[in-house]
Amino acid sequence: MQQTASKLPPSEGEVVLPRTEQRHMRASASGREYRITVAMPAAGPPPEGFPVIYLLDANSVFGTMVEAIRVQGGRPEKTGVAPAVIVGIGYRTEAPFAPSRYYDFTLPVPASELPVRPGGGGPWPEHGGAESFFSFIEDDLKPAIESEYPIDSRRRTLFGHSLGGLFVLHTLFTKPTAFRTYIAGSPSIHWGNRLLQEQEAHFVSRLERESPDAALLIAVGELEQGHKSGMNHNAKELTERLSAWNGRGLRVEYKEFEGEGHISVLPVLVSRAIRFG
Repeated sequence: MQQTASKLPPSEGEVVLPRTEQRHMRASASGREYRITVAMPAAGPPPEGFPVIYLLDANSVFGTMVEAIRVQGGRPEKTGVAPAVIVGIGYRTEAPFAPSRYYDFTLPVPASELPVRPGGGGPWPEHGGAESFFSFIEDDLKPAIESEYPIDSRRRTLFGHSLGGLFVLHTLFTKPTAFRTYIAGSPSIHWGNRLLQEQEAHFVSRLERESPDAALLIAVGELEQGHKSGMNHNAKELTERLSAWNGRGLRVEYKEFEGEGHISVLPVLVSRAIRFG
């Protein structure tokens, strides 16, 4: 079901990124609310429309992505970066990360299979709503954005980091044609690893029968090696398994950024992501 939403004017005196618009949207199925921020290139669109990047955790990385595209996309013949529409999916908060992301990005796994929460344990925030969140993107957000902006629907990218990276993998494994390019930064594979492996097996079985023509970048920071979740080890192992399908419906790459940790990896990941696809 397609939704419409009123664009929000900037507050008086507020500094706004050029050529950006913001609105709030409510998922038609779940009723959950999202802050959607859209950035348009300055140049006119090509005949087929602009590529589009759907960006998770927009509260933390939207500005970084917008500036990376604006600066590097000005000379695509030299940088390899094409101007693109950026659709940031965030929340009504000024914090870089909102608790709602735990629900939106995670798989519904039994409590016994969840990792121990850092900082002394305790219950996790509400979680397990990845399918509901995907429905919002597919049924509400995409139709609204792609009816309003000049989009090339063949060149969609999904970008996520940490739990967002987990959601990217979940989407690739279960809905591989929803996007063409998948960016999974520091993916939290340890969250519900058994269920994700089951989804991976179904995805590989699908690759034996058809060719979705998808590209996947898995990237981590070098300093994440010591994380007790096995972040880098899990990411490398997944890349090795999927690399067997390179050129057979999938292109997969792995990148470890020297000297970067779980959060500091974000700017370099953004820069690499916009040149991948």
